[in-house]
Amino acid sequence: MRSRPWRSASAIPVRAARPWQSERDTVTPRVPQALPSPSVPWGPYRPKAFEGEVVPFRVTAFREGHDRIGAQLRLFSPSGDESLHRLVALEDGFDRWEAEVALLEQGVWRFRFEAFADDFATWEHAASLKIAAGVDAALMRELGAVLFDGAGAEKSRPAAQRGVLAGAARLLRDPTVDDVEALATVEDPAIAEYFRERPLMSLVTLGDDLDLLVERERAGVGAWYEFFPRSEGAKRLKDGTIKSGTFRTAMKRLPAVAAMGFDVLYLPPIHPIGTENRKGRNNTLDPQPGDPGSPWAIGSEAGGHDTVHPDLGTLADFRAFVRAARAEGIEVALDLALQAAPDHPWVTEHPEWFTTLPDGSIAYAENPPKKYQDIYPVNFDNDPDGIRAEVLRVVRHWIAQGVKVFRVDNPHTKPLQFWEWLIREVNTADPDVVFLAEAFTRPAPLQSLAAAGFQQSYTYFTWRNTKTELEDFLSGLAHDTADFLRPNLFVNTPDILTEYLQFGGRPAYRIRAAIAATAAPTYGVYAGYELYENVARPGSEENIDNEKYEYKLRDWAGAVERGDSLAPYIAQLNEIRRAHPALRQLRNLSVHWSDDDAILVYAKHLEAAVSPDGRADTVIVVVNTDPHSVRQTMVHLDTRVWGVAPGEPYEVEDLVTGARWTWSDHNYVMLDAFTEPVHILHVKEQR
Repeated sequence: MRSRPWRSASAIPVRAARPWQSERDTVTPRVPQALPSPSVPWGPYRPKAFEGEVVPFRVTAFREGHDRIGAQLRLFSPSGDESLHRLVALEDGFDRWEAEVALLEQGVWRFRFEAFADDFATWEHAASLKIAAGVDAALMRELGAVLFDGAGAEKSRPAAQRGVLAGAARLLRDPTVDDVEALATVEDPAIAEYFRERPLMSLVTLGDDLDLLVERERAGVGAWYEFFPRSEGAKRLKDGTIKSGTFRTAMKRLPAVAAMGFDVLYLPPIHPIGTENRKGRNNTLDPQPGDPGSPWAIGSEAGGHDTVHPDLGTLADFRAFVRAARAEGIEVALDLALQAAPDHPWVTEHPEWFTTLPDGSIAYAENPPKKYQDIYPVNFDNDPDGIRAEVLRVVRHWIAQGVKVFRVDNPHTKPLQFWEWLIREVNTADPDVVFLAEAFTRPAPLQSLAAAGFQQSYTYFTWRNTKTELEDFLSGLAHDTADFLRPNLFVNTPDILTEYLQFGGRPAYRIRAAIAATAAPTYGVYAGYELYENVARPGSEENIDNEKYEYKLRDWAGAVERGDSLAPYIAQLNEIRRAHPALRQLRNLSVHWSDDDAILVYAKHLEAAVSPDGRADTVIVVVNTDPHSVRQTMVHLDTRVWGVAPGEPYEVEDLVTGARWTWSDHNYVMLDAFTEPVHILHVKEQR
């Protein structure tokens, strides 16, 4: 028997819907529906999910007066499986209805909301009030008996249910049965469950057929690590110059990356680097002999975007590197930077792909106040067809080498229309390819890039450091944009060393890693973070002696031996992520409270019905966001989120230290930034 392509606590038997036919030609349906979700606010794009993601399907539905309505979700998987799920009212005062479903099959799903007059719920509500008050009791009992007669006559209803309903109808009509006993039948939870599964529906109103794209799990879940292959295995020679590392020497670093628990390895551009206008150390304009230049200045006489840098090895060496990474459980992500060094072959072969200034020179890239004299930006309007064909060729070339993940450099400086086209073309042929947008830009272009197709996006996470900032930011990622934007919470990049890390000391590195690893299912670390590299170039948010412009020689093993590495803690975080499915979800984050303006509290809960192992999973994270202090405070939790009544005790285990406590909804904590600034607590079996 084929397994179902979904998990849900709200599934009910599939029955055909018989829509109510209106005699009036109106736009408004009989039972109005609005604001269906998942949805995308940025245009006619499909909302997205990833395999295994628990998706909240929501709709606003209501009707006139006091009669009750119901709502259900009809789902069609890509392989044709049809399922029906009963929505529950959120009771938020806004007539919102919801059902959560874990989607397990890749491809385009179809879904439709169906609202209806719930005849049983309307009667049950009125009967409960009136019979208890002695008002119209006989009438309400007869109306209920009539409902039960009709439901009992449904041949699709199980025989056992029909028998119970027939008995209930007789009881309601029996004059020897008093109203107290009759009221017990009205409020019988077993009978209510019969009608939840097979409601008595009238005025059935069908919503529009909608699409939802479910992509492979890697599109939404992963622990990323970034390193420059030229630095891995690089050696200082006797004359003081440095010999570049290669793909072969970089392979030796792969076991350590895997041991830290990372499953995606992102490589900055691996192509030939231009010599004209090459940048020197620390972004200077006077490179010295041996300076390797910025990998983002792509192209030289050795080749362009489809070539590997000769110092790194050959294309065969790169394929061997990809295979070695795969053997360690790691996918290789490649940088896709659509720009050219002045000596890139494109410049001579296709000068029309660039912007020519009045003096005949080609405009180099600028992001004021930054200037990139070693890079020419592509002008996508001069020859759009030619540029499209070339970029698609390049992407397919690297897919053929085994690459399925691309990190796209500055996509917001290229037309949105181009990205929609490229991602659609690539994913139509190979839906497993994932694109990450380095969209450090304004909210509108950042979100539009995600809506247009990018599977993941960098975010403003590096600049959200206080409790208040993080509460708003993380809640927004989980609930406001999750239908189309999947965040990748990189803690640092070659371009970003925030003041928080520069001046927060080692506690800051521990704090940020813990938040990134637990708040979103995808996060990333750039090499050197585990060594607490925190010295910036004066006046900037970049590391001094930046690896973009030079080789970086690091003593990884020695740092671990000396106790000067965060690698063991990062490995522990990734182990926790693998063990707890709640942390591999995005939309399940709930923000809780503390009495201290630096203590951040959030939880991630996964119901047993949608969990991959059939067990509920709850992780509570309590963070001292001030890396310079010891904080003591009370934290306040809405324990109903994970099914514990307020005031009831339950056991928690700190997944970092192993300590156990009995908690309730109000709890004392002390977090020392210099020892353990973060509690990552697993809710154990409740009492």
